Amino acid sequence: MAIAALLCWLVTAVLGLTMFGLWLRNGGLRAARGDASFPTRLVPPLIFGHLFLAVAGLVVWIIYIVDKEVLLAWTALGLLVLVAVLGEMMFLRWKNGRTEGTPESRFPLAIIYGHGLFAVATVVLVLLTALGIGT
Repeated sequence: MAIAALLCWLVTAVLGLTMFGLWLRNGGLRAARGDASFPTRLVPPLIFGHLFLAVAGLVVWIIYIVDKEVLLAWTALGLLVLVAVLGEMMFLRWKNGRTEGTPESRFPLAIIYGHGLFAVATVVLVLLTALGIGT
């Protein structure tokens, strides 16, 4: 189950990095700096906090897979919960402003919903692994 969680986490990361790249390419940082011609509803502290915590959790999860220390699984789960909260905040900001011509309004729906679906699967698999179910 730990490997399944890792694979889901990696798919989630690829989809998330794809959105991040699209946001940057479509002027996300210029918009965040206050360029009125590029409005955005996503702010760098939210985006980079989500990214940093997700990467930190992934690193902890990989160490857990190697070391099998249960505390690491729970630490990864705690980080995932924080990542999910930030992700939900970004999703709501995107949903409320996707018709405004913002850089994030150009995200393909399949990537957004795929990212969320794999993120939920990752959280569930990490929780089940931390509980010792399926090992």
